[in-house]
Formats: sequence, C-alpha cells, structure tokens
Amino acid sequence: MEDKAASAGEHAQSPQLRRRLGRADLRAVPEARRALRELLRHWGRPGRSDIAELLTSEIVTNAIVHTDHDAVLTAIVGPHGLRVEVRDFVARRPRLRVPNADSCTNGRGLVLVQSLADDWGVRTHGVGKAVWFELDADAA
Repeated sequence: MEDKAASAGEHAQSPQLRRRLGRADLRAVPEARRALRELLRHWGRPGRSDIAELLTSEIVTNAIVHTDHDAVLTAIVGPHGLRVEVRDFVARRPRLRVPNADSCTNGRGLVLVQSLADDWGVRTHGVGKAVWFELDADAA
C-alpha cells in the first residue's frame, strides 16, 4: 500500500489519504482502517470516525473480494465532512442485497453503508467504478 500526500497546490487545505489496494490482498482492510484512524484522529463528533472506519472497511473489502484487480482508496477531509471513495477497474456495479437472516455475515456491507452514511453512491468512470460515501463531521 502506498500513501500519497496532496501536492502543494492540490487539496492543500484538505487532509487526505490515498492508498493503492493490491488485488486479493485482504491485509489491506485493517491497514486502511489504521491509516484512516490516523487521518481522523481529531475529526468530527465522538463516534463519527468509528463509523467512517467501519464503512471504509466494507467498501474496501467489497473491492478486494468482488474484483480481480487493484483498487484505489481515497479519503478527503473537507470543511464540512469526510468523503471516502474506493475506485476499482471493473464496470459491474455492486448490488444492494438484503441479507438472509440465516446466512453468515456476507451481503451486509452496502446495507451498512446505506444505513450509516449521510450520502453514498456509485459512479462509473472510464474503466470501472467508484463506490463512495460521505459523513458530516457534526452529525449526531
């Protein structure tokens, strides 16, 4: 995984995290959580960074498990909140599934994102898609 600081002119006032996630490398999930925790050490109301970590781990895991390619995690802290995005290189859009109560914990990731994020979505780009969410720093 690789950290990249914002260049002087680009996002100079917005702390950010950028990591390349290796194909099928599940070690990237706890590493992404730790890096995000460090970025958000003094951010938002109590509990907001915990929610950000949980949702980040869900969308990172989805990108690693459901694609056979690398992905890129970007988190930007702006004046009003946090935006986290995981970009992969597979055009297939994720499906929001209601998990079966009898099944294991699979299929709950996007349901958590939908339930806990202030906003979220999927946007396509030239080769693939980006799954993103936003959290307001001051929301309860």
